[in-house]
Amino acid sequence: MKTITIEGQLRTELGKAATRHLRSQEKVPGVIYGGAKEINFSAPAMAFKQLVYTPDFQFAEIKLNGDTYRCIMKDLQFDKVTDQLIHVDLLELVEDKKVIASIPLKFVGSPVGVKEGGKLHIKMKALKVKTYPKYLREHIEVNIDNLELNGNVRVEDVEIENYEILNSPRIPIASVNLTRELKQEEAAPAVGTAPAATAAGTTGAAAPAGTATPAAPAPAAASGKK
Repeated sequence: MKTITIEGQLRTELGKAATRHLRSQEKVPGVIYGGAKEINFSAPAMAFKQLVYTPDFQFAEIKLNGDTYRCIMKDLQFDKVTDQLIHVDLLELVEDKKVIASIPLKFVGSPVGVKEGGKLHIKMKALKVKTYPKYLREHIEVNIDNLELNGNVRVEDVEIENYEILNSPRIPIASVNLTRELKQEEAAPAVGTAPAATAAGTTGAAAPAGTATPAAPAPAAASGKK
């Protein structure tokens, strides 16, 4: 799995004033959790670009004052006005300690329902899992070849060894639904049956239609009075 290396410095001063000073130097403060102790650090904002602005799941190797920490992303904070990155939380990976991570989903295959005219809808892009660091991977592969029209693939359908999936099992992650065109095609025969029944009634071929025939002489009687 891809690893992004970030070189930074340990923070000796904390607090709002120190944080503002860091940001004025285009640096981002961060915290590393999960190890023997919490580690406060900072690094240039540009150093986080490849780690933050990507949908990929990656490792982060943080180098601080001669020590290296292998981490994954835990949380990010952005400025509400400028949308700039202002804080990073990382989780240190300890081999014998399980971690919680969001792993992207990768859908493979061609759904049966799409071949029948439906449209594929992706409802979830990642799953929240609990596992040991050695089992972390770039993505979770989900085969959707057998996904039928109006069918769903749910969280409970994803089976992956050594992973405890934390999302609710009944939540759909992908579905195939009727397109507007296919709905119109299915509705068209139902609409067309009504005129056919009326036409049959005028010929008197069906018994119920014959009950309407006595009404036909009424106009003739009226014309006789003239």
